[in-house]
Amino acid sequence: SQKWVDFIDTYWHVDCVRKMSLSAFTDHYQKWCSRRKYNFSKSKAEEIYGKAKELIPVLPKDNFTKRIIKQAIEQLNAASQTVEQLRSLMNETASRLPEYPIVMAMKGVGPSLGPQLMAEIGDVTRFTHKGAITAFAGVDPGVNDSGDYSQKSVHASKHGSPVLRKTLFQIMDVLIKTKPDDAVYLFMDKKRSEGKPYYVYMTAGANKFLRIYYGRVKEYLSSLPESE
Repeated sequence: SQKWVDFIDTYWHVDCVRKMSLSAFTDHYQKWCSRRKYNFSKSKAEEIYGKAKELIPVLPKDNFTKRIIKQAIEQLNAASQTVEQLRSLMNETASRLPEYPIVMAMKGVGPSLGPQLMAEIGDVTRFTHKGAITAFAGVDPGVNDSGDYSQKSVHASKHGSPVLRKTLFQIMDVLIKTKPDDAVYLFMDKKRSEGKPYYVYMTAGANKFLRIYYGRVKEYLSSLPESE
């Protein structure tokens, strides 16, 4: 995260940490967090200090090393800004699609994953039924309870969209972390509590999510007045 990029900008060499006492570093780190508007955790300070004491520096703590680190941080920040600009542009472009409000209202979807999802799926009306869209993503049923694949599911996974599948798994991960009152999360959580393997309940969740997506978006699009 940006916090740790900023951290390295200040504590650019391991000696910036380990040459202080634990109490001195903890105090310094707490003030740094306050200035940068980051949350402070004493246990995190102790963890950082402990790891720093274990490390053996490869490069000396001198101006040349500092310049290398600072340049790398500048390049990383520039790349991060470019990514954020692209995400903003993607969201702005996606917002022009008629299904945008419906998709963005779904749990687990945000300004980053939402546009990705819509871009990968495209026009939902090109899929004749729910099974067609799940097959397109490679998350159609076929994984048995042991976590093995049937021949059908292997075939679907090979020919499904890996990018769409990755986006769906990221959405499932958001649902697992946020635990919303949502049908897809509750379905996944049930599968997980039954002892199903990770890939089984994630794929099952992605399948259910896509089926709901298909139904909601198609129903919404059909309710819109036809353009002249």
